Amino acid sequence: MKSSKHIVIVGGVAGGASAAARARRHSESARITLIERGPDVSFANCGLPYHIGGEITDRDDLAVQTPTSLRKLLALDVKTLTEVTAIHPDSGKVELKDLKTGECSTLDYDELILSPGASPIRPPLPGIDDPRVLTLRNLEDMDAIIRAARTVERVAVIGAGFIGLEVAEQLVHIGKRVSLVELQEQVLPQLDPEMARPLVEALKHKGVETILGDGIQSFGGSEEGLWTNLASGRSFEVDLVVLSIGVRPEGELARNAGLALGPRGHITVDGFQRTSAPSIYAVGDVCESPDPLAGGHAAVPLGGPANRQGRTAADHIFLGDKALPYPGSIGTAIVRVFDLAAGMTGLSEKRLKGADQSFESVVVNGPSHASYFPGAETITLKLIWSPDTGRVLGAQAIGKDGVDKRLDVIATAIRAGMTIDDLVHLELSYAPPFGSAKDVVNVAGFAAANIRDGLLLPIPTMKEAAGCQIIDVRPPETSRRLPAPGAKNIPLGELRERLGEIDKDRPVYTVCQMGKTSYFAARILANHGYDARSILGGAHHQIE
Repeated sequence: MKSSKHIVIVGGVAGGASAAARARRHSESARITLIERGPDVSFANCGLPYHIGGEITDRDDLAVQTPTSLRKLLALDVKTLTEVTAIHPDSGKVELKDLKTGECSTLDYDELILSPGASPIRPPLPGIDDPRVLTLRNLEDMDAIIRAARTVERVAVIGAGFIGLEVAEQLVHIGKRVSLVELQEQVLPQLDPEMARPLVEALKHKGVETILGDGIQSFGGSEEGLWTNLASGRSFEVDLVVLSIGVRPEGELARNAGLALGPRGHITVDGFQRTSAPSIYAVGDVCESPDPLAGGHAAVPLGGPANRQGRTAADHIFLGDKALPYPGSIGTAIVRVFDLAAGMTGLSEKRLKGADQSFESVVVNGPSHASYFPGAETITLKLIWSPDTGRVLGAQAIGKDGVDKRLDVIATAIRAGMTIDDLVHLELSYAPPFGSAKDVVNVAGFAAANIRDGLLLPIPTMKEAAGCQIIDVRPPETSRRLPAPGAKNIPLGELRERLGEIDKDRPVYTVCQMGKTSYFAARILANHGYDARSILGGAHHQIE
């Protein structure tokens, strides 16, 4: 393929800038034009909330590359404050508008890469255009929030996904009173509900008012304050609102050019990031790629996938089908909420149920490193797998330390097509300050294999065991301090001597603090002829 082709890239940041850099490494003679509607062509958009809260102190640290540095380092023709207004696939041209002067022009391309990203959703609600209702997408948005936050005390954050949680955390760091509103019945809706519950407690502990299962109806007010009016009829007054209710792909250019789009307006691409039009690629938040786990296509608006998609598109321009195709994203993501980290990889139980796919799941707990070494923190890990093949389908984790490590291990396992038996035998780094001889990932594999082999008969939650015969096998002092509703306390060490207190004609459910001891108890009971099941994950995140 000729290296002198003209490659035009629409949009910078993660996908577009990565494509430009990779293309230049393929060829010194290629002409590469990078067009960006805003003033900043390559910035760390994932870091924006952390400058609002002052954790990232220098704004310039967010500017990964400037137009000047891209021109100098990569010999790019960088056009900022320039909007692409139309694409003509048949003639290989794009129409441009200089936003500084209003001048219009056309530009020929041999290969076109679309990376316009996605824009924050602003629903057409009464009062939505009030200047105190802000969103966060770029450096200018960040600057506006910082300016506004200097003179306000009360802030409503609408939406409790990744961005909403990060913004809420950072606003608390700078002394603001924060109300967090989420339409779903849980924060971080990407998680399964039981895994998100500890995040609510962390938010409340830091003084964040958390309003779940309620949506915004309108905004209104005066110079003194802005009323946030909810669907439930509740209203409260704040000084500033930050909307973080999701993003919408910037797909209008592609639609007008006749490119194939998905049901939510994302550009449909193949494994090489090719669109339905010859010589046009799409990368980043604007596109939907093949889904390696669920089939079909999926949009995953994350920085890591966007970077790799940009690399794939550039590789295909120069290498053709010899390029390594993008395998699709499994949605590995993590967020910090004060002292907690929570994240996921692969498919969730909610998504599998929605797709009517069969699955099994288990929740286990384990220390971040050897429990006897100072500083160990509990990690709660949920593992999801196929009952037919044993293949790992997904995982979620929450805890104060080591969550990222475990998610990364399981993300690698998913990508490699590993099974629950493979997790049993994973050999992970171990020394007391760093891990455990039986890592929580191994323990999840043990539990999954026990379920498959009939050694562990689980019941997911305390709620599902309500009204049944429940045996709390924790020490008496723990049981008194954190009572399990409806449970009879028989500590594990006394269980064999007190079997006569348990009705053998009824199913019995065992519960402990973390899940392991109740499994031991269930096996004792099963070996004595009881129909015994263990409550998954223990009681520590189910008893308030």
